[in-house]
Amino acid sequence: MTRTLLQAALLLVVLQAIPAGAAECKARSGAHTTALVELYTSEGCDSCPPADRWLSSLASRGHSPDRVVPIALHVDYWDYIGWKDPYARALFSSRQRRLAQVMRAKVVYTPQVLLQGEDFRRWYGPGFDEAVAKINARPSRARIELSLEGAAGGHFPVEVRAEVLELAQRADAGLYLAAYENKLVSAVGAGENRGKTLMHDYVAFEWVGPLGFGLDGRLSARRSLPLLPKAVAANSGVMAFVQNRANAEVLQALMLPACP
Repeated sequence: MTRTLLQAALLLVVLQAIPAGAAECKARSGAHTTALVELYTSEGCDSCPPADRWLSSLASRGHSPDRVVPIALHVDYWDYIGWKDPYARALFSSRQRRLAQVMRAKVVYTPQVLLQGEDFRRWYGPGFDEAVAKINARPSRARIELSLEGAAGGHFPVEVRAEVLELAQRADAGLYLAAYENKLVSAVGAGENRGKTLMHDYVAFEWVGPLGFGLDGRLSARRSLPLLPKAVAANSGVMAFVQNRANAEVLQALMLPACP
């Protein structure tokens, strides 16, 4: 066997030994619109645990990631009553207030569910399933692609590509990127939920955006998102969505759990 043939044979053996998808995992949004569900919640709010459990149950109720992208944003304005929510961030409180201004709402509250950027108070009933079905029936107005490499050094290397399909939406469109973790548990020692053990899923802990689109309606970015201290990478993932910053309308959303 010649040297060239021997090298080619060895290369083939090496490539066959590498599992498909071992380096990174990917996801791409579909032809129809995926609904974004934002839950504004707090461990200091005694009416929030039922909403947290509801958010965790969405997948088991048939709302797969191609239909619904859920995210829990813990706010910090309940921390003053005696329990500091370990997942709360002032950034999420600011986002909730900013969206309230867009909707011309006079107050913010918890638990609050935003569906596709709009306040949705019927989340606990059949009206939610009906609203999601209507959203899913709409053709997508943006495309999103996510690539996620394995967690290393407490970070997720993430690459995102997106495109706004409607010319009229491009000037106000922004892309948001978040890292989340599931199966989080807290033993609450004070405040309204004192003595309770709370479980959380889809908890956002790192947030990037809005990232602006080019004149051609396209965007490409790479970020390294830090994980939570003591994070379990297998319970983590990333999500992205495109939103009109002027009216808060969500054009498309995508979720990518960490691959095995």
